[in-house]
Amino acid sequence: MSAKRIAIFDTTLRDGEQSPGCSMDLSEKVRMAKQLETLGADIIEAGFPIASDGDFAAVEAVARECREVTVAALCRTAEPDVLRAAAALRDAAHPRIHTFVATSDIHLQYKLKKTRAEVIEMTRQAVGLARKHTDEVEFSAEDATRSDIDYLCEVLAVAIEAGASIINIPDTVGYTLPTEFSCLIQTIHERVVGDRDVIISVHCHNDLGLAVANSLAAIEAGARQVECTINGIGERAGNASLEEIVMAMKVRADRLPFETAIKTHELYPTSQLLSSIIGSDVQPNKAIVGRNAFAHEAGIHQHGMISNPLCYEIMTPESVGVPTNSLVLGKHSGRHALALRYTELGYSLQPAEVDAAYERFSELADRKKNIYDQDLIALLTAATRASGPLPIEPAPAARWASPSYT
Repeated sequence: MSAKRIAIFDTTLRDGEQSPGCSMDLSEKVRMAKQLETLGADIIEAGFPIASDGDFAAVEAVARECREVTVAALCRTAEPDVLRAAAALRDAAHPRIHTFVATSDIHLQYKLKKTRAEVIEMTRQAVGLARKHTDEVEFSAEDATRSDIDYLCEVLAVAIEAGASIINIPDTVGYTLPTEFSCLIQTIHERVVGDRDVIISVHCHNDLGLAVANSLAAIEAGARQVECTINGIGERAGNASLEEIVMAMKVRADRLPFETAIKTHELYPTSQLLSSIIGSDVQPNKAIVGRNAFAHEAGIHQHGMISNPLCYEIMTPESVGVPTNSLVLGKHSGRHALALRYTELGYSLQPAEVDAAYERFSELADRKKNIYDQDLIALLTAATRASGPLPIEPAPAARWASPSYT
């Protein structure tokens, strides 16, 4: 992999599905996995095989159906877990066993009830066993960002010696800050990886709203794989959002000169598919794929958009698969937007007529949240009773997202 190439590890089907209300059945997981393959994800983490028969079947089915992408199965550093993951991946064209254990003292004491030495031996045994079943083994140090740095480096070194070619540094509880995480990745690169052919991966949670920022900081510091989910779904506040990471690197290539295999025009369709499967829409103001991401209501913004979309959009809707941008009519809209909508409805208004229509429109918008095309026509109909009929032209294709068009 090129030094500037970032592998996208999608864990929508595993970590994402752990979100409350986001569970998927077998056919839905396969359908989603095939779309992720179309999107261009490098790795699809399909499930946690020992967790349930359903997860085992999902990993097995995704491995059988998706032949161009690496399929990963998660397991703890325990022999039964590793063997179950290996069994689920037996038909995969490109299998990866992903094994993990916690390394922070709070997890060792209260969750694992293990000593540091015991965790090191668990790591050695599990990675070694996994390496006997697959050529590609990933090791994750759970709660890495709250771990003692010397001990963390020791565990990671043991994992690499045992056969792991990818070491993952999770911010499991969304605790770290970008500058802090960058320093951690640099330290691991210097003290553990060096010139060895080992990929540093990161997996960031969004508890402080910093998952994407932390992921990008890690990439700048040397990470070459990023673990993320569609729509940012995942435990608690979610994971780093795949679409935000990818588009940040694409739009700001001047500062983030990295490449991925993601076909960005498939981002919105992939987001929409996930939403339909889990029955949960993204929030309207969600970056990249939210319904307001390319919508403009404020009059000054609408004027700028009509003149040149680059005034207020740093990427085109089409670049992420959104059919078009949206000028939404509401109380913040201006004359230019109103005149354009009337033109699209087939009415050719003179400047004085636009001014009169805008005055009536503003009064209505103060009283009504959603302005429909029927409302606009009604405003003109009332005006014609006093001034005669208005000229009508053939209406061009509509490009608006008023409620009557969505």
